Amino acid sequence: MTLFILGLILLVVGYFTYGRFVEKVLGPDDRETPAVKYRDGVDFVTLPHWKNMLIQLLNIAGVGPVIGVIAGIKFGTIVFLLIPIGNIIGGATHDFISGMASMRNKGANLPTFIRSNLGEGSYYFFSIFMIFLLLLVVAVFINVPANLISLQFTPHKPYFWGSVGLIFLYYIAATMFPVDKIIGRFYPIFGLLLLLGSGALLISLLRNGIESPGILEESRAFFDNKEKYLETNPILPCLFVTIACGILSGFHATQSPIIARTMKTEREARSSFYGMMVVEGVIAMVWAAAALAVYNLFPEYWSENEVGVLSKITSNFLGTGLGTVTVIAVVVLAITSGDTAMRSMRLSLAEILHFDQKPFRNRLILCLPLIACVVALLWWSNADKQSFAKLWRYFAWGNQTLAVFTLGSGIVWLYSRKKAGWISTIPCLFYAFIVLSFILWTSEAHGGPTGLGLDLNLSYLIAGALGVVFVSWCTYRGIKRSRDYKPESTQSASRFTNRKLRKSAKKR
Repeated sequence: MTLFILGLILLVVGYFTYGRFVEKVLGPDDRETPAVKYRDGVDFVTLPHWKNMLIQLLNIAGVGPVIGVIAGIKFGTIVFLLIPIGNIIGGATHDFISGMASMRNKGANLPTFIRSNLGEGSYYFFSIFMIFLLLLVVAVFINVPANLISLQFTPHKPYFWGSVGLIFLYYIAATMFPVDKIIGRFYPIFGLLLLLGSGALLISLLRNGIESPGILEESRAFFDNKEKYLETNPILPCLFVTIACGILSGFHATQSPIIARTMKTEREARSSFYGMMVVEGVIAMVWAAAALAVYNLFPEYWSENEVGVLSKITSNFLGTGLGTVTVIAVVVLAITSGDTAMRSMRLSLAEILHFDQKPFRNRLILCLPLIACVVALLWWSNADKQSFAKLWRYFAWGNQTLAVFTLGSGIVWLYSRKKAGWISTIPCLFYAFIVLSFILWTSEAHGGPTGLGLDLNLSYLIAGALGVVFVSWCTYRGIKRSRDYKPESTQSASRFTNRKLRKSAKKR
């Protein structure tokens, strides 16, 4: 109970302290935003700040902060500290950097950011890797909600493929139509539903925790199960691959440009990018605590799959009414991340191919092959339980690999502008170590995706060395470019300065 409350406090305090420091480093001002300068009525559209915040939250909060932490809490209550610390220093900073970089570069998508900072070779490799990952994201974020809908609402007549069809129809509509027609109109409603479900669960957990503090601590049975689990799942790197959303997720950087193209002013950036990642951290903390309580109260659920644990959480702590609302909120989490992943794929392909997306026909041409690929992945992932497990594992480490590239680009981008690039260096080095050590160590024998299967300590050594080489290379590129850097001077920034002077004069 104590660690859970402390973790929530850390998230709030971190937003108002470290978040404000990161804002000073990035320096949002009053310059004209892409939404205003390049308005096209499709992707570049100004939306109210509160809508942008809710859209960003739903874009980034997929099933990770629910399904991921239900599995992640098996590493122990240390998760209640690692989520907020990693979120504040890593995840929220990662999202803020990627969002601001997009706004400063005409609302460009992530591959363009990679090319301008890491070079042409990195750009082509990254673009292919990112589209592959987004295909996995869409497949996962259709599979999970379709199974939830099928099993939760039609338990005696599971209609998986019928649910897939309905979700796909929504995805296509959200991907094809202008951002303000579907995403801007319905996401605020979905966002309120998500906050309602998570808030109800938090209140229930706090009430039950006060009455029985032990349910949010490690019971003897939980501790014994955890020790066995850690024998084959070392905290480094497995915990940070299992819990992506909530701590740090590379997928978020593919979503940031969507909001970078709809913001009226850069002054909204901290709350929209950094703040919404902090909110996702709170959601992850709530579901991690709920899963811990279930594992304590019902030890037999330790071996249950995550969807089964989720159902037990809602029925035990919320009852039928609120439980159903919360399950719907989780379904919304997945669906509203999957559709924007589809949109990101379309926008990224259009950027790579220089394919104008204003005509509806051009959007359709890009969407059809993407739909075919996702259907093939869905068919494969449902062939058996092992297939979906493999899909999730590849999605998990691929997600963090994406974050390493984004943070590496952030190092170059910040140092080249003579800013404190270390805010990107710290999480980049750590996650380069996590991704590399996971790939080097994991294997089918370890219950993971295909890897090299090296000794764990040897994997740590190699991963640490390669991580240092990568961030050193990024730092060198950034410092070298800074020699030719000339500070940006914008008319809008001058207007901001003049406005401050006028306010100061009035006070006198």
